[in-house]
Amino acid sequence: MKLNFIRLLIVIVAASTIGVARAHAESQTTVKRPTLITSLDFTGAVDFCGEPVPLKNREVRERFEKELMLSLWDRPQVILWLKRSRRYLPIIEQQLIKEKMPDDLKYIAIAESALRPHSGSKKGAIGFWQFVPATGRKYGLTIDHYKDERRNIYASTKAALRYLKALYRIHDSWTLATAAYNMGEKGLMAEILEQGIPDYYQLYLPLETQRYLFRILSVKLILSDPEKYGFYLSESDYYSPLASDPIQIKCTQETPVRIIARASGTHFKVIKDLNPEIRGHYLKKGSHDIRIPEGSADGFKDRFRKLEKKYQAAKASKIYIVKEGDNLSLIADRYGIPLAAIIIWNRIDIRRPIHPGDRLIIYGNDKASDDRKD
Repeated sequence: MKLNFIRLLIVIVAASTIGVARAHAESQTTVKRPTLITSLDFTGAVDFCGEPVPLKNREVRERFEKELMLSLWDRPQVILWLKRSRRYLPIIEQQLIKEKMPDDLKYIAIAESALRPHSGSKKGAIGFWQFVPATGRKYGLTIDHYKDERRNIYASTKAALRYLKALYRIHDSWTLATAAYNMGEKGLMAEILEQGIPDYYQLYLPLETQRYLFRILSVKLILSDPEKYGFYLSESDYYSPLASDPIQIKCTQETPVRIIARASGTHFKVIKDLNPEIRGHYLKKGSHDIRIPEGSADGFKDRFRKLEKKYQAAKASKIYIVKEGDNLSLIADRYGIPLAAIIIWNRIDIRRPIHPGDRLIIYGNDKASDDRKD
């Protein structure tokens, strides 16, 4: 009896395994994934911003095929490009239409950052369009201790398009303007003058810049026809567009982001995600254009003013004056709170010592309950 039961169990498991394998095989046959070689089998013309790419030139085609294959090889990254595209590209597309600029320029942001607001490079470039601080400030971005608008899709896109327009006025070519965006306008102009040819495809440039436009072109080809390259996404696979209400607030003093979150009926993380340009936990005194969850703008300013007033009153009653022999660790232990909390509340640089007479904000363990009270 026991032996028969075991045999029956083996038959059931085997049948189940075969069924799963067959279902998997059938699912694989329904999804056609071209090989890397067949992905390169295209005969149509390719252009960037309406400017033809000379693919009949064997060296140019080789450079193009290399970047296309490298992009296709990293399939998880391409899937993320596609999934993020519905969230961010419409914002860029609207700005391009407004500025009467070529739609292809939107692919620069994908090649630069993969549409990640916090993307960074070793050279100090940050954000969707990978601005270094000097260039970002030159084109109107706020970059300071409190805010870094390179991470804001709206502000950074406006700055990037202003920069690209300026580069286009210099070179009268979107291809060269894009190359200059990568290596700098002075560097590209120097190479054009030295080599005597204003043609991106014939210039010998830094290797990164030689690859740059072809990487952008690979992004364009894949996103323009993802199924051709074996990427089959349903509508539900794409990440949702940003759903938010733009508002302007005026902070009478330095104000915690958590106050904005409470006035919006949401959490600190939601406000930070909608406003990735906000650095740390506070907004400085002054006016700010920010985004809050969609539908929460009605009555927001009244709630914000009430909460801000309450915060300032509570803050005034939580001042601790540093005494002789104090240090941050001792103060934290005395109040039973994490040292990191004192650093956040007071924006302390831990490399600088505190001194007797310094005034610190110390909420103690009653902070959470104070914040919940109306």
